[in-house]
Amino acid sequence: MNSDGPAGARRPLGTRPRVGLLGTGPWAARTHAPALAAHAGSEFAGVWGRRPAAAAELADAHGVKVYDSPEALFADCDVVAFALPPDVQAPLAVEAAAAGCHLLLDKPVATTVAGARALAGAAARHGVASIVFLTLRFAEPTSDWVAEQAGRDGWFTARAHWYGAVYPPDGTKSPYAASPWRQEKGGLWDVGPHALSVLLPVLGDVTALTAARGPADLVHLTLRHTSGASSTAALTLSAPKAASGVGVELRGLPGIAALPDWTDVPGAYGRALDALLHAARTGDPHPCDASFGLRLTELLAQAEEQLAQP
Repeated sequence: MNSDGPAGARRPLGTRPRVGLLGTGPWAARTHAPALAAHAGSEFAGVWGRRPAAAAELADAHGVKVYDSPEALFADCDVVAFALPPDVQAPLAVEAAAAGCHLLLDKPVATTVAGARALAGAAARHGVASIVFLTLRFAEPTSDWVAEQAGRDGWFTARAHWYGAVYPPDGTKSPYAASPWRQEKGGLWDVGPHALSVLLPVLGDVTALTAARGPADLVHLTLRHTSGASSTAALTLSAPKAASGVGVELRGLPGIAALPDWTDVPGAYGRALDALLHAARTGDPHPCDASFGLRLTELLAQAEEQLAQP
């Protein structure tokens, strides 16, 4: 452990910080663990999971330690990567921050504003760096595209869609279909953070939001932004496979701009870890930090509240 100060103090990082992973599900096995094992600038230290057998299997696959408790992992690591349901992640992230660990978070950071606020507050209070892994903000070439469009003025409107086929009408299911929180919260909470993570940096924060339901878990959002532009987002995990897809289109004085395709999700995760280590070493917060995660939760909770009204 690279720490010369007391627990809770921001840890000075050596040349190869130790990174521990919390979580053992499909997302952890397919993305988090392979990306951490391949990362040249850090050491993949080990895994903890709520299912000890799954944690042992994932740790063995990468030749790392399996931890008996989150606290043991926190004590041994400089960075904690999370691959847990959001409302399991949030309180553990608060504990990790108190132990002085930097936080590589999954989205959404929590599904309650109170949980997200506690997490963001803990990161700030203990001086630890944080990153929320929002794929489009770290994948190539989408990350550069977002930055380029955010640097242009005159956007009039935008439309985003994320038509996921996790629960398609034909009954076939993806490896992520067994996730209880996805089943309960649907596309609004699972893919909504991705859409908002593109719209907000380009068009500005949301000043007004309206939410409406479609079939299955489909949710339509209409947003007004601080720039004066408006946008829409269609979000679902229940699209027919033939109709699935992701896109963002911007229209305004610069013309029409469309989100490019991307494929390398583990590579994007590695770049998110790079960004976290940079923030930890410099003390400069990243735009996708825990406070941004809090803002996303506030907006999604506002939409959920509207949808619950008769």
